[in-house]
Amino acid sequence: MLQNERRRTLIDALLAERADSANIVIPADAPGQRALLRALMNVRPPAPAADELLAAQDAYLAERLRERGGAVDAAGLATVDAADPALSRIALWRGDITLLAADAIVNAANSQMLGCFVPGHHCIDNAIHTFAGMQLRQECDRVMRVQGHAEPPGRVKVTPAFNLPSKLIFHTVGPIIQDGRPTQRDRELLACCYRSCLAEATRRGLRTIAFCCISTGIFGFPQDEAARIAVGAVRDHLTNRDRNLKVILDVFTDADQRIYQNLLAGAR
Repeated sequence: MLQNERRRTLIDALLAERADSANIVIPADAPGQRALLRALMNVRPPAPAADELLAAQDAYLAERLRERGGAVDAAGLATVDAADPALSRIALWRGDITLLAADAIVNAANSQMLGCFVPGHHCIDNAIHTFAGMQLRQECDRVMRVQGHAEPPGRVKVTPAFNLPSKLIFHTVGPIIQDGRPTQRDRELLACCYRSCLAEATRRGLRTIAFCCISTGIFGFPQDEAARIAVGAVRDHLTNRDRNLKVILDVFTDADQRIYQNLLAGAR
């Protein structure tokens, strides 16, 4: 089945699940159809899906990975040039975390842990759920039903990565800053996000873990302060708890890249 056919098969199947499908127009062009399919996946509840639907989705997402440039080997990314052994196990990489073939990538999740339900939203949570596939929301729902309550900030939940090139996804809920002025408690919770994920990676014997910029952007934590907390937590862990782990600090904007470059240069 060609990619265009897979995409239409998925769109048709997801529309068939909806009561309002008659009001939704399917674009004729491929970019428009990709956007519609992402939106439909974003809003789909964690309901069971037929094996045929999941098989079509998995084939579609495998081809989308190739279309988007293919997987990037996290183990092969260049690390910081530093005499400090801890810093020399940190790689700063600017790119799409859903392309990283790492032992684990970190998702900045919300307290419901089910992904972002805003169609086509550009947050990391939305992107990870989009390219991991419908199985991820189903698994997160199972985990949260067992837990029976919202996920507190600063902890970590682990799921398979399904259609992503990484092996695992570490989901952590960071603090949300409404006024751009984090409290000391907010700082500690953000540090706990990094420490919890790092400790879990070490407990599992992982060799690579990639972090997004937790709590920044729409969540309001100032970028420079969040980066200092991240680098401090990572450096402490690599110095005192795990000398084999490689940590990728994944940034998506020019501003974040400059902040981390300056921090890592100043710490050498």
